[in-house]
Amino acid sequence: MIDTALILCGGMATRLGALAAGRPKSLIEVEGVPFIALQLDLLKRNGIRRAVLAVGHLAEAIEAQIGDGVRFGVSVRYSHDGPVRLGTGGATMKALPLLASPFFVLYGDSYLTCDYQQVAQHFEANAAKADGLMTVFRNEGKWDAANIVFAGGRIVVYDKVRRDSAMRHIDYGLNILTHAAFAGFAAGQEFDLSLVFQRLLSAGRLAAFEVPERFYEIGSREGLADLAAYLRDAAAARDRAR
Repeated sequence: MIDTALILCGGMATRLGALAAGRPKSLIEVEGVPFIALQLDLLKRNGIRRAVLAVGHLAEAIEAQIGDGVRFGVSVRYSHDGPVRLGTGGATMKALPLLASPFFVLYGDSYLTCDYQQVAQHFEANAAKADGLMTVFRNEGKWDAANIVFAGGRIVVYDKVRRDSAMRHIDYGLNILTHAAFAGFAAGQEFDLSLVFQRLLSAGRLAAFEVPERFYEIGSREGLADLAAYLRDAAAARDRAR
């Protein structure tokens, strides 16, 4: 069972304008709750008891709000970018000493409702031949541009820059990585996590798991509205079930 997750919380929230002025994206409220609190609750409900927050922009505000995570039911530690931005890959690499291997990694603006332990079980079944796993979703370009050719249960092509008409899937945002996935990358350097996945894919060391449900995100005003509507519907469904 994988019970540790890294959340990449260093984003600048430039697309949100005044909504994020003076505060990190992770503290934007959705239905009256800071987004990072929603993420931690989701992790707890999926059996994850330890989280590392990779922080950069306005990190002190996140730490003041979350602390050690005890009141959220998740033990929280922090990994700081420092004076130089490291990108998603560099930030993940810097956090490795705080992370058991393997670990989940997700982005600080993503709300992902899939079954995390089902994803973990798939990775564990393939761990002998994989140093990482990427979840994929058949997006058909609906919520963001497709960037994956997925066939026969595996990723054939993954490219966030060069699009292909055969691409129907997108990287869902919940991934599993091992420390071994970072072999050959230089510590303290800025790089994108996509480079890690592309290297694993080229080496035949990247597993894949297709999830059936859409992702939610707070990187845009439209995304915020969609997530708020989802949370309201989920709360109403729980009320009806009582």
